[in-house]
Amino acid sequence: MNTVKIIGENLPNIPWQNKPEGAVGPVWRHSGNPVVPRNPAKGIARIFNSAVAWYEGRFVGVFRAETINGRPHLHVGWSEDGYDWKIDEKRIPFVDETGEPFQPNYAYDPRLVKVENTYYIIWCTDFYGASIGVAQTQDFKTFVRLENPFLPFNRNGVLFPRKIGGNFVMLSRPSDSGHTPFGDVFLSESPDFVYWGKHRHVLTKGGQGWWQSVKIGGGPAPIETSEGWLMFYHGVTGTCNGLVYSMGAVILDSEEPSRVKYRSSTYVLTPEEWYEERGFVPNVVFPCAALTDAASGKIAIYYGAADTYVGLAYTTVQEIVDYVKTTHEDVGDDAEIGRM
Repeated sequence: MNTVKIIGENLPNIPWQNKPEGAVGPVWRHSGNPVVPRNPAKGIARIFNSAVAWYEGRFVGVFRAETINGRPHLHVGWSEDGYDWKIDEKRIPFVDETGEPFQPNYAYDPRLVKVENTYYIIWCTDFYGASIGVAQTQDFKTFVRLENPFLPFNRNGVLFPRKIGGNFVMLSRPSDSGHTPFGDVFLSESPDFVYWGKHRHVLTKGGQGWWQSVKIGGGPAPIETSEGWLMFYHGVTGTCNGLVYSMGAVILDSEEPSRVKYRSSTYVLTPEEWYEERGFVPNVVFPCAALTDAASGKIAIYYGAADTYVGLAYTTVQEIVDYVKTTHEDVGDDAEIGRM
């Protein structure tokens, strides 16, 4: 019997394939992966680490597009079914709050989150070093870029899909200008999307396994469930052949999301298919977006594969929550409120 519920909207035409017979693990791949191939549009060599949402009867995406000069920018794309995408050849024309052009020097790894009636785009940008950029739109025609919420160095900004205690809540991973020697996940709050504070520690890298020993980072926007906030994230390990990115899952407290309730000790998806193992950066599974259907409990996860492609995977809220609870381990002081 399904006892875990998604708290949110119904999406009857969510991209979906049933779990294949004999499949192992709580997350399974779309049989037609990758859903975005190489050279998907003129002037774009690769698309990966991208965000997807539902908007007015079709799917919209904000895509990390590696242009043919090697610099990443954000492009909008549209799909009727969540599988076949038409990517805009021109990058998003950001403006500031006065309507003047306000383009980032570069932009990558976007998340796309609807809070109330506004869609927020959060990405990694250049603010005298790697930092978090934010913008808002209500129609995917006008994109208003806001002031940078945090100082450098910071990455993996992930916004919760509703206010908590009256405030916007965003996860991030303080970083450095390279591949960060630290890498825990923190939380910050804002009453107005301008001033951010009340910082809390959320997730500690590591644990008994090695798959998340180097660093971790938030993935898609947390999914509100009857058990708490379900969040997919990436964990990174070091090997003799470089870094390997895998997908993990965690459940945070509904009203105190700096407190971890359950955290899987094992990854839920790791590079095993050719499009995850071979590419511009091999051995990468990097989740950035999740679509949900509250009525059925279905979850569709979009992830970057080998910094070259976009892959799609599936689970149900019951199966993934059961798995996280069954494989739970305490890491560091994650069960605390995160205030030292």
